[in-house]
Amino acid sequence: MKDSENLIDSNDFNIRYTTQSDEPYLKKWLEDPEVAKGFSFALEEERDEFLKIWMGYVRFKCSLTATYKEVPCGIATLFLMPYVKLIHQSMGYLVVDSLFRRKRVGTSLVRNLDHLAKNYFKLERLHFELFGETPLEPLLEKLNYKKLFTQQKYVKEGSSYLPRIVLEKVFKDGQ
Repeated sequence: MKDSENLIDSNDFNIRYTTQSDEPYLKKWLEDPEVAKGFSFALEEERDEFLKIWMGYVRFKCSLTATYKEVPCGIATLFLMPYVKLIHQSMGYLVVDSLFRRKRVGTSLVRNLDHLAKNYFKLERLHFELFGETPLEPLLEKLNYKKLFTQQKYVKEGSSYLPRIVLEKVFKDGQ
C-alpha cells in the first residue's frame, strides 16, 4: 500500500458500528505516545478509564470503526451528553492507526460521524477538542468545522504547555 493511496476507494475498506471486539485496537492506539498527546490523559490509569468510557458508548451505536480487510484501522465516536439541556450537542473523538493515516480514513470517519450525528441522533452541534498541533485540525477545517476558541496553556506536559483548540460544526438543513 502506497503512502498516498486513497484507501477509502478500495473494496477492502468499510465503516461499521464499533463493537466490543474493537477495544484491543483502540487500546493499542491510545498507548502510542504520539496519539496520547492528542488527549488529556497522562497516566496509564487515566488512559484505561478513558478507554472504558469510550467503549461504553458502543452500546448506543454512536461509534464507528473503519476497517481495511476486516481489520480495524480507525474509530470515531460521539460522546453523547446524558443531560436534557445538552442532548443537542456532542463531543467527537477520533483515532486512526498510524499505518493508515493520510489515506483518507480520518476524513471518511468524520464525514460518517457527521451524518450519524445529524441524521440519527438529531444533533445540532458537534465539537472536537484538540491539544497542540495536530493534523486533525486542518482535516476538520476542510470538513467545515470552525474554530470556536484556542485556550493557551491548557494541558501541561512536563514543563511545557499545550493549547486546547475547540472546533465546532453546526448542522443546518442541507449541510
